Amino acid sequence: MAEESNYTDDSIRSLDWKEHIRLRPGMYIGKLGDGAAYDDGIYILLKEVVDNCIDEFVMGNGRTVDISIKDRQVKVRDYGRGIPLGKMIDAVSKMNTGGKYDSKAFKKSVGLNGVGTKAVNALSSQFMVESVREGQIKKAEFERGELINDYPVEATSYRNGTKVTFIPDEAIFKNYQFRMQFVEKLLWNYAFLNTGLTINFNGEKIQSENGLKDLLQQNLSDEPLYPIIHLHGEDIEVAICHTQAYGEEYHSFVNGQFTPQGGTHQNEFRAAYVKTIREFYGKDYDASDIRSGIIAAVSVKVMEPVFESQTKTKLGSTEVGPDGPSMRAFINDFLKRELDNFLHKNPEVAEQLQRRILQAERERKDMAGIKQLAKKRAKEVSLHNKKLRDCRVHYNDEKDNDKKIETTLFITEGDSASGSITKSRDVNTQAVFSLKGKPLNAYGLTKKVVYENEEFNLLQAALNIEEGIEYLRYNNIVIATDADVDGMHIRLLLITFFLQFFPDVIKNGHLYVLETPLFRVRDKQQTFYCYSETEKREALEKLKGKAEITRFKGLGEISPSEFKYFIGDDIRLAPVIIGSDTPVQKLLDFYMGKNTPERQEFIIDNLKVEKDLIEESL
Repeated sequence: MAEESNYTDDSIRSLDWKEHIRLRPGMYIGKLGDGAAYDDGIYILLKEVVDNCIDEFVMGNGRTVDISIKDRQVKVRDYGRGIPLGKMIDAVSKMNTGGKYDSKAFKKSVGLNGVGTKAVNALSSQFMVESVREGQIKKAEFERGELINDYPVEATSYRNGTKVTFIPDEAIFKNYQFRMQFVEKLLWNYAFLNTGLTINFNGEKIQSENGLKDLLQQNLSDEPLYPIIHLHGEDIEVAICHTQAYGEEYHSFVNGQFTPQGGTHQNEFRAAYVKTIREFYGKDYDASDIRSGIIAAVSVKVMEPVFESQTKTKLGSTEVGPDGPSMRAFINDFLKRELDNFLHKNPEVAEQLQRRILQAERERKDMAGIKQLAKKRAKEVSLHNKKLRDCRVHYNDEKDNDKKIETTLFITEGDSASGSITKSRDVNTQAVFSLKGKPLNAYGLTKKVVYENEEFNLLQAALNIEEGIEYLRYNNIVIATDADVDGMHIRLLLITFFLQFFPDVIKNGHLYVLETPLFRVRDKQQTFYCYSETEKREALEKLKGKAEITRFKGLGEISPSEFKYFIGDDIRLAPVIIGSDTPVQKLLDFYMGKNTPERQEFIIDNLKVEKDLIEESL
């Protein structure tokens, strides 16, 4: 008989605010992570602080926000009203305390629950808040939520506003680093949604004059088929364009808050857009054809928005306010009026848009028969040939974003590498897909080849992304190839596949490259796994040079017992990020096209640069 648990009065504990946040950080900032993903917790901490600055700007207080990130220390300074000095400490350390509960003070606020800054405080090894109001300044310092210095109010000549300085706690965010691409995208989103706002970030100025039109222009990865459609209304702004790329791409916002998971406003926009287009052309086009290749941004402002989590990544509101219309009626009426008027006034845009719809329709019908055969083949091969060693749970098993379990698919080359990962993986959350040789170069090919090529078809089926990434089975797709010439080539071919056919996978931060150690340096007492020559030199210094050095030439040479360390809690992932300065098609044309002489010259020039750098370091 099992031993009876000792469940008494002493088993019941009451946690104070900071203990609860540190014990359950996911409830407040989503996933933790090391900064390799755009929605990792360190960026949520930054966002929570900046949200308060944006609320001040929206209310007409302060037009500039100064932000710096250096050596993991984050500083955010606004020039708003400043936190009331007598309540400043409570505002950053007492739950359910803040000004956002007074709807007169913050009518359409981003922050709602009086939680954000407290979470930053509790999850930071160092946290300092300073508030300036009408010639007086108040400062307080905390460590992991514990007040350590409460400074008296002093006179000052500083401008009104609030300054928050914090360092995320490495005990919570292990081996983290801020990736500037993610930070800059976050800050640019604030600028796009708040014309007139200036953000100074690490010496660079971030501001936008044309709102969502600028956002779309910056995020276009292919040539637009027509000039961006930019529509304004009371409490709503929309920008729309089409490219030749596959899939759909949306950037949605509520009260200036980026909602990467979408929500009711994005869903109603997609439906209203289809309805408006059908009525304009008088044709019952398929919804997928109408939205094929679309890139759109929609921003709405609502009273007392309801989000599906504290991180505010998905809107749940069905109304635009307590006394307002439904979200559906609000967006549908706007598009019916403004988009319909625009297309009537711009027949050349309407003609180009219809041409894109008809192109999508032809491609869809052309692939109809091939799709059925490909699906059947994918099921047969996956079952019998063990192409996919699946995990027990999948990312899309759970509808609630806060309860979803992170899952990973490793794409490997060869049986030895896939065997090592398969034996050392977490069978609950990590799956392995084994490639057979080098994939096809997908550049310039149509999506038809995805169904005709066995490797592409099986990979698409494993990921469950045929109709887009809404039902993606693994939120982390990791390319795990050898760190040699062949491995690098396979990486490029796989990245090309995703860029060509499923760019949403990359744009939404799902694709990574696994970093594995190049060297093992050890003596009889200690072992170091080194990912670079620099780390190898540091290891040799620690072992005073008396060590055995092993150079790993391929993943298959790393035993499963060792591999478990590289795909566990300390996994190193390099995110695949699309820069905003080069269109995807131009990028692919240069690196994967047939411009051999140009590419050869580029490689030779860069090899010379690399050789010079190596010689300088020796």
